[in-house]
Amino acid sequence: MKRLIFLGVAVFLAQATAFLGQAGSSTAAALPTLPVKVLVQSPADTQTDLQIICLFRSSPENTLHGALAEIDQKLHGALTRIRTSDRFGGELGETIILLPPSGTIAAKRLLLIGLGDSATFTPETMVFIGKVAIRESNRMGAAHPFFAPTILDGGVTRYATGEIAERFVQGIREALATHALLDRIGAATPRLVQDFTFLAGPSHAADTQAGIDCALAASQIPTREIRLRQGNSQKKPEIRAGNEGYGL
Repeated sequence: MKRLIFLGVAVFLAQATAFLGQAGSSTAAALPTLPVKVLVQSPADTQTDLQIICLFRSSPENTLHGALAEIDQKLHGALTRIRTSDRFGGELGETIILLPPSGTIAAKRLLLIGLGDSATFTPETMVFIGKVAIRESNRMGAAHPFFAPTILDGGVTRYATGEIAERFVQGIREALATHALLDRIGAATPRLVQDFTFLAGPSHAADTQAGIDCALAASQIPTREIRLRQGNSQKKPEIRAGNEGYGL
């Protein structure tokens, strides 16, 4: 059985309203929480209602590697076939939803989000992607979405995974802040997302966690917990990180 590493971080909507408060808005009390976890697993293997991945602009130089190639193979080349300018161009913020056939990938729905030009991509782009991911998840009624940035698998290796995770969570924070504002004036749709799972490779989990911690460092809530789960035939160590949780 594959080894899975769970790094849990509680992300609180209350911090999102505090972000608004910095701009002069009032803070609402007793707001619900949005847990965010880091999971070491390939997006090709997740069992979830909604798996989100990202693709750079559909051009010959932007080839698929790693998990993206694996997903494409399991979908019998579906990603390759739609990656044209007139089908799915991969432009920044462009989205398309796939319903994977039985016997391909385990996720019930696969959301693709365009990253635009790989040559001009920077971690700042992920702030926008974070907003798109949380809002599209909510619009589709996905309570437990999984997200894989797939930047490395898209061929861009010049940025640390922690930078990517930090900016992505910043985008979620800003989207939640906007939702909180709209909710206070009675203009928000219901928030249906209950938690968010961020996928990372085994060698990038710690850096991803550090990036999330960086994005959430404004709050000190004792909720962070790190667990290592293995197959039944192996030892099952558990590591707890003490009172080092952070809130959004």
